[in-house]
Amino acid sequence: MARKNILSGLMDDSKKFTAVNSEPASDGDRQPISFKGIGALGAVTRSIDALASRADAARAIEEKLAHGETVIDLDTALIEDSFVSDRLAHNDEQFQELVEAIRLRGQDSPILVRPHPEKDGKYQIAFGHRRARAAKELGRPVRAVVKKLADRDHVIAQGQENSARADLSFIERTMFADKLDKLGFDRETIMAALSADKTTISKMLSVTRRIPEGVLSAIGAARATGRDRWHDLSVKFEEENATERATLFIETPAFEAAEPDARFEMLVAFFSKKPASTAQTTMPTSAVSQWQLRDGSVKAKIKDDGKQFTIALRAGKASAFGTYIADNLDRLYEAFENSRNIGKNGDQ
Repeated sequence: MARKNILSGLMDDSKKFTAVNSEPASDGDRQPISFKGIGALGAVTRSIDALASRADAARAIEEKLAHGETVIDLDTALIEDSFVSDRLAHNDEQFQELVEAIRLRGQDSPILVRPHPEKDGKYQIAFGHRRARAAKELGRPVRAVVKKLADRDHVIAQGQENSARADLSFIERTMFADKLDKLGFDRETIMAALSADKTTISKMLSVTRRIPEGVLSAIGAARATGRDRWHDLSVKFEEENATERATLFIETPAFEAAEPDARFEMLVAFFSKKPASTAQTTMPTSAVSQWQLRDGSVKAKIKDDGKQFTIALRAGKASAFGTYIADNLDRLYEAFENSRNIGKNGDQ
């Protein structure tokens, strides 16, 4: 089967985006029947194939953009984010991996920008926000295709490129759909931007209509949590005083210290009225602290739950500093024991 022509019309302003725009498959495109999808190994294989297919689709989008258009280097100071955000939070570790990749081999794919509709000499990103941020952090221009886009085409390009990459969680896509709805975009545009049918969009919007935006933002991206579980949680908010109870719960230290998917589970447990001891057993509370050098070249996230102590390093010198610590663990532990012995002798 041929892939959908995801951004048909982007290179030709006379064409319009549609929610579904696919090409008929020729005999040569048909794939032979395979029996590799049997059992657990087959499930893993299908999952990997699906991710690879989406990555290929994203690259195809960018190749179409670059074909027939000039790719230029833009000063990141001239670029602003899209007028509608599609992410709840950035994953620092993944972003630093992107920064290092661009540092080593350069920017593989251009971003898409349009002339800013309100500011002369400025540009607005349709997609490629993370690549633009990485270029800015590296102090280099970003490679970009500049295309005049109406607001409708802008959000469709933005949404479909992210959908092709499978880069957003369900709730991020849902909140993106909700923002488009509140900005007055019609249902056809939202369907095209999310590459989803009318029923799926309706279910998405039902989640954001029940769960307050503040609660959604507090939970975060929750990448492992899918549509059905979000829908089940949203139904809980139809109960009396649900919003008030949830608002108080998300301000607790244990909730704030947890990761997004853990926060989701904690809120589900809270509405299910599970005993506190059970919830704590499932989601242990950890003391979390942050540390970083003044210049930001090394940052650390420190967790201690009484049984396990972890230090996660990130930023430019994280790998080198981590290697130094690992190579000197014997000496560091010896210094630690000596300090304890000195303390004991002093007490005597």
